[in-house]
Amino acid sequence: MRLATILTPHGPRAAIATVDAYVDLHATDPGLPSCVKNLLAASPAIRKAAAEAATAPHAVKYALNAVKLLPPITNPGKILCIGLNYRDHAIEGGKAIPTEPVVFGKFINTLCGPGDPIIIPKVAQKVDYEAELVIVIGKKGKHIPNDTTAFSYVGGYTCGHDVSARDWQFRGEEKQWIIGKTFDTFAPIGPVIVTADELTDPHSLQIQLRLNGVTLQNSSTKEFIFGVPHLLSFLSQVLTLEPGDLIFTGTPPGVGIARKPPILLKGGDVAEVEIEKIGVLKNPCVAES
Repeated sequence: MRLATILTPHGPRAAIATVDAYVDLHATDPGLPSCVKNLLAASPAIRKAAAEAATAPHAVKYALNAVKLLPPITNPGKILCIGLNYRDHAIEGGKAIPTEPVVFGKFINTLCGPGDPIIIPKVAQKVDYEAELVIVIGKKGKHIPNDTTAFSYVGGYTCGHDVSARDWQFRGEEKQWIIGKTFDTFAPIGPVIVTADELTDPHSLQIQLRLNGVTLQNSSTKEFIFGVPHLLSFLSQVLTLEPGDLIFTGTPPGVGIARKPPILLKGGDVAEVEIEKIGVLKNPCVAES
């Protein structure tokens, strides 16, 4: 399934994206969850009913251009992020290949959806782009094994953009990763979540970022240093992963700060993250007034 959250006259609703429409699941069948997070956490029977609702003759549909897309998960409990998880990106930055995942976090104020503006803060002069595959947790887990059973905890995958204020991230001797990563609107996600039963191999996906139509990042998740099972196992040693949690899995090479001269985000830019089998996440950039 391709799951989205749409803004309807009745408020945000979980929807299934079809070729030509979004199907409002709760309006089609009031027994189905009205939010994507609850749908991911539901029983297999409920998820099967959701898939059937998408093709029901009485399905409540909205044309693709008739509703606003919200972040597919609007209320994640946690937004966890992995740094330096692509071999080619680590090499680009002259960094040693990490021996364990580098972890930081974002807060919910960073979350925004397709088409929403990325606000370029007036107090930051080096705002960078980072295309990322995002894991969406579908089942509660603690001490998850680092093997194929870890995939049973994945609800699906979506596109993410880890926007980063480098002048804040790297300021001072101690650095400031979280504050540099957590300005408002610095975590666009979407447009849809492709469920794990449909996207069965997250380790072989082309991932790109285009800025104003120019491709600046172009790699593959084959370059992951730490794959999905390793990340879930590592994180769940420390904290319980819960449905709707988001895990940004790191970015490939081509980031703006590493270019000579640097290419940084500014008001008027349009950024697009495209991941094979998922879609395109497009956001304009707007200078903070």
